[in-house]
Amino acid sequence: MSALRKVLVVDDDPVVGKSFNRVLSDKGYIVVTAEDGYDALMKLKAEKYDVVFTDIKMPGMDGLEVAEQVKARHPWTPVVIVTGYGTAANEQRARAAGVSGFLHKPLSPEMIEDSAANALRSEPIAVVEQIASPVAPQPVAPEAANTGGMLKNMALFLSAPFIGLLYAVLLPFVGLGMLAWFAGKALMSYPKAREVVRFAGFALKMIAAPFVGLVYLIVLPFAAMGILAWMGAKALIAPEGAESTATTAR
Repeated sequence: MSALRKVLVVDDDPVVGKSFNRVLSDKGYIVVTAEDGYDALMKLKAEKYDVVFTDIKMPGMDGLEVAEQVKARHPWTPVVIVTGYGTAANEQRARAAGVSGFLHKPLSPEMIEDSAANALRSEPIAVVEQIASPVAPQPVAPEAANTGGMLKNMALFLSAPFIGLLYAVLLPFVGLGMLAWFAGKALMSYPKAREVVRFAGFALKMIAAPFVGLVYLIVLPFAAMGILAWMGAKALIAPEGAESTATTAR
C-alpha cells in the first residue's frame, strides 16, 4: 500500500476498536476510534477518513443514523455497518443510505481486512443512483407566468365595477332582511301577531322574488365570463409549459 489510509471505527465497545487497530495497523492503515455517533461526526468534521466502520447498536445515535449523517455530509466516504443485530429492515435502510457493506459479528481478522479492502475498492453506486434518480421539477416558463399574471389582472380590473354593483344591489336587501328577522322574532311573542308575521313573510318572499331573479341575471353572465376567461388562460399557458417540458426532455 503506497499511502496510509485512515479508518474511523465507531463503537461504544472499546474492544472492537482495539480489534480493528490490531488487524489494520499492520496492513498500513491508521485507525481512529470514536465512542459514539456524536464523537464520530466531530472527528469527521475535523479531518478526512477513507472508510468508516460503525456499530449499528449504540446509545444515543445508532449506527444507521451515523451512516446517514456521514453519507449526507461526505457522500463519497465508504461506510460499513458492523452489527450483531442484522435485520432485513436495518439492511434496507442502510442500503438506502448508500453504505458499502455489512460486517456481522463475531469478527475475525480476515473479515476486518477484507471488508476494509472491499470498501476502499467499491464505488458508491447507491449514492450515485440516489442523486441521479430524482427528476428536478420543471420551472415554469417566464412567458407563461407573465401571461397568466396579466390575464388575472385584466379579469380583476374588468370585474371590479360589476362586483361593486352587485354589492350595491344586495346590501339593501340584506339590511331589510335582518330588520324583518328581528321584527318577526319580537312579534312572535304575541299570539295574535303570528298570523300577521306569516302573511308578512309570504308577502316579503313575493316582493323579493323579482330582485333575486335580477341578481341571478346580473351574476350569471359574469360567472360564465369568468369561467371562459379561466379556461382561456389555461389554454394559453399549457402549450408553453408543455413545450418547455419537451425541450428539457430533449
